[in-house]
Amino acid sequence: MSKTFIVCSGLSFSWPDGTPVFENLGFTVGAGRTGLVAPNGAGKSTLLKLIAGEYVPSAGSVTVDGVLGYLPQTLPLDGEPTVADVLEIAPVVRALAAIEAGDASEEHFTTIGNDWDIEERARAELDRLGLADVALHRRLGTLSGGQVVSLGLAAQLLKRPDVLVLDEPTNNLDREARTRLHAVLGDWKGCLLLVSHDRELLDRMDRIAELEPGRLRGYGGNFTEYEAAKQAEREVAEKNLRSAEQELKREKRELQQARERAARRASAGARNNADIPRIVRGMLQRRAQESAAKADDVHSQRVEGAKAKVDEADRALREDETMALSLPDTLVPAGRTVFHGERIQVRHDGRALFAGDGLDLAIRGPERIALTGANGAGKSTLLRVVAGLAEPDSGVMSRAHGRVAYLSQRLDLLDLERSTAENLRAFAPGKPTTETMHLLARFLFRAERADLPVGALSGGERLRATLLCVLCAEPAPQLLLLDEPTNNLDLPSVRQLTGALNSYRGAFVVVSHDHRFLAEIGVNRWLRLAGGALTETGPLEPSE
Repeated sequence: MSKTFIVCSGLSFSWPDGTPVFENLGFTVGAGRTGLVAPNGAGKSTLLKLIAGEYVPSAGSVTVDGVLGYLPQTLPLDGEPTVADVLEIAPVVRALAAIEAGDASEEHFTTIGNDWDIEERARAELDRLGLADVALHRRLGTLSGGQVVSLGLAAQLLKRPDVLVLDEPTNNLDREARTRLHAVLGDWKGCLLLVSHDRELLDRMDRIAELEPGRLRGYGGNFTEYEAAKQAEREVAEKNLRSAEQELKREKRELQQARERAARRASAGARNNADIPRIVRGMLQRRAQESAAKADDVHSQRVEGAKAKVDEADRALREDETMALSLPDTLVPAGRTVFHGERIQVRHDGRALFAGDGLDLAIRGPERIALTGANGAGKSTLLRVVAGLAEPDSGVMSRAHGRVAYLSQRLDLLDLERSTAENLRAFAPGKPTTETMHLLARFLFRAERADLPVGALSGGERLRATLLCVLCAEPAPQLLLLDEPTNNLDLPSVRQLTGALNSYRGAFVVVSHDHRFLAEIGVNRWLRLAGGALTETGPLEPSE
């Protein structure tokens, strides 16, 4: 019998304001690789946090059998902690160094315990995840976003877990890093539960679990097989919708016919009963009216039932909402230089990030630029320099008058304590209330979703809220810088992001490893950062 590693019973969870996320959810996860899928906002990351013990359920229980390793969706991308700190081995490393230096204090032996080989094991995990050149004393702030994700995974693997729970583990990873991740997970022998929108990774799963309202529904096989099963369900739903619509038409027709028959009987009865005493005639009329009312009620209930079937079938087929936008205020005239930099150079720990005298970069008019390159090449650093959020150590730069908007991998532009509506009013205080509400609706924030704190939104919703505030700000941005914007997004959210960027009329530079996304947003200039040099490439050249 297959062992069960994760058991959730009667699981319920609500946000502090009372908004429910789960109610009475029950499921088990056994050995093997399970991919968890659902639209953004369904609660996938919240469920993983409950399993990891970061959140406490309002009812029910979560049980994990064995050592748990948990990689969250959001990881710190800067700061003073070292690689050893992130790996949670810094005290042991210091104790080993002290003993090697001749300090034989008992506290050092206690700290080390049985972990005399911890440095060798740490190096082995780092090496197989592509971090062979990353020293244990290196600061977190000097690593790229992709390197931080790989480091976070190494920290969990170092625990030798029985259960591995991963939330979007391919975020920020280049092709080489993803290949290494695939190899690690392909060798996994315990229980793996991961949330991902990466089709290639999901196709390596043994089963797919879909989070629906009130239940977790399992599908045997990988993501491609899951999609085939969903398509079959969709075809059944389409058939059910057609059948329900025909039933509704039939019930409406029968209701109308029943009312017409009742009216004819009432008219005939009035003529036939003209000579009957008034008291008897009144009694017969009441009986006829009661009978007609009952018949009408029966047919009306059938119509309402048919309508409910149509609504249910329609919900099963309803397409994901799209954002229909028009952003004329973001227009940048062709040929206008919005950024110009020469000999841009940045140094980390005294080491030059860019080759030679530095990088030259000019951005003109409504250019759509894809900035590609491997993890650690310096793409995010270059975006921050262009945005004016980081000062280069040398170089000359100029920016056109107008707003420059930067969306980092961390989506930290908005006030997490305030709602999307409040954030929008802060970015565009001059907009009338009616226009603000209209914009919220166009970005799919309606009713209570517009008033939820941004910190309670899913990754996709938070990106949509950030885009709303950035694209509709006063003044509108003429240069938009996006760092891995499709991270954490499900496929409908990627389509929404694509629609928003195709409505944008200014210049943008986007860092992404998603080639399909880059093609769909009309990139017309490709730049590759490799070996410290920035070169023009074509869209078909490798960018990983």
